[in-house]
Amino acid sequence: MDILYAKQTVMLKEAKHVMKKLISEDPMESLYMVDLIQRLGIEHHFQEDIEAALEKQHFIVSTDPIDFFQSHQLDNVALSFRLLRQGGYSLNADIFERLKKNKVQLREAYGEDVKSLVAIHEAAQLSIGEEDTSLEDSGRLCRELLHSWLSRHHHHHEAQYVAISLQQPLHHNLPRFMDKTILLRNFKPNKESVCFVELAEINSCIVRLMNQHEALQVSKWWKGEAMSKEPKFGGYEALKWYMWSMACFTDPSFSEQRIELTKCISLVYLIDDIFDVYGTLDQLILFTDAVKRWELVGTEQLPEFMKICLRALYQITNDFAEKVYKKQGLNPIDTVRNSWIRLSNAFLEERRWLNSGELPKIEEYLKHAVVSTGVHVVLVHAFFLFHQNITHKSLAILDDFPNIIYSVAKILRLSDDLEGYKNKNETGFDGSYIECYMREHQEVSAEEAQKHVEELISMEWKRLNRQVVLSTDHQFSSSYTKFCLNAARMVPLMYHYRTNPSLSNLHQYVKSIAKCQ
Repeated sequence: MDILYAKQTVMLKEAKHVMKKLISEDPMESLYMVDLIQRLGIEHHFQEDIEAALEKQHFIVSTDPIDFFQSHQLDNVALSFRLLRQGGYSLNADIFERLKKNKVQLREAYGEDVKSLVAIHEAAQLSIGEEDTSLEDSGRLCRELLHSWLSRHHHHHEAQYVAISLQQPLHHNLPRFMDKTILLRNFKPNKESVCFVELAEINSCIVRLMNQHEALQVSKWWKGEAMSKEPKFGGYEALKWYMWSMACFTDPSFSEQRIELTKCISLVYLIDDIFDVYGTLDQLILFTDAVKRWELVGTEQLPEFMKICLRALYQITNDFAEKVYKKQGLNPIDTVRNSWIRLSNAFLEERRWLNSGELPKIEEYLKHAVVSTGVHVVLVHAFFLFHQNITHKSLAILDDFPNIIYSVAKILRLSDDLEGYKNKNETGFDGSYIECYMREHQEVSAEEAQKHVEELISMEWKRLNRQVVLSTDHQFSSSYTKFCLNAARMVPLMYHYRTNPSLSNLHQYVKSIAKCQ
């Protein structure tokens, strides 16, 4: 490990020298290097350099947007927009208005220009909604042209790259688990970029070793828990829970945070199964009441496995709050406890629906189903694991189910329901939102209902974009909003498994670290 860190230090020094030179001498080329750094997953080494590159490019673009558009190639314009907006810079999408107005010219001039079409398609994923009609229209047209290009060039060497981009836009995915041969297709090795690629290889080795150690720690923790001895929970795999923490906390230095959050995630899975599989309605009412009271008194009638779970919930949550209090000086116990109460209430309401056989209205369904994802519990806990000042105001914001958490939860819920509905013939599971929607709109076909859900997911991504990249009230740190974005990025990876090859890459990675346990 010491040798790896020594090599990393040498290579990082060289890469930073290259980056500073590019920012000074060739701002546009420095943006391509920023794109490469992010695709390689080593941006935690270059935060100040990336900010300097974006700040300089923003000055250039905002000084005269029309001149920038006219004097640069289309792929440069699209890349600048994507990286600047992703970096939180306010940039008007009207620079794409000219493309929107000249669709015929776009088809004729760029119908075969895969690089530019993909760049605009990727930039369009950063849309925030109504203000970005020119961006969305341009992105929609470019997707049409890319599909048309694919139909004519099945065996072209760029065909796989185009197909992956259409299926897995960068903004909606975690580059770490994407095929690097596809991800880096347009980056030609040169003397400037070689050091970044070598740095990424060293970083990958270091991170893998860290993940192996963390997975071992998580496994030891789980085996030491009374819950793991309970027959109903004995077959659970702690690595499944750790996978989420590993993917969302991308900075290697957040080792302790990944382990702590995995404990919270484990409880979400366990309690979910208690409500879905193991408990009767009467037992679940008592269980929920015990969560609200935060004590075991009055749970004598509950089976032992439920009491074991409640003890673990109290202990893990209280320990978590105590650790935060020692580091931050403010105890978050009420906020984290309230998140568990809210989750238990949602689980109980859904179980009542199941027992009654009655479907709720779609508004009522979403009100509870968004909460029952458990996303808010995980994101609330994650908030306290970042190095930031915790105030009573921030606690109040978290208690109020903020928009950024709601959007991630809604994306997960609708994606889960959509994939469940598509696979209902295979698994016997119905996508609940679609079932409720079709009950209320009996004139709608199954295909139309699925299309409706896809549109809702797209709309929620735009709302999330607004929260992540254009938030002006600074309710949350950029590190935390990036974590929330990564959580949303895990959704297409986990819930579009039939069409997302990155999932196999993730599974292979998890298997590789599991071998060391």
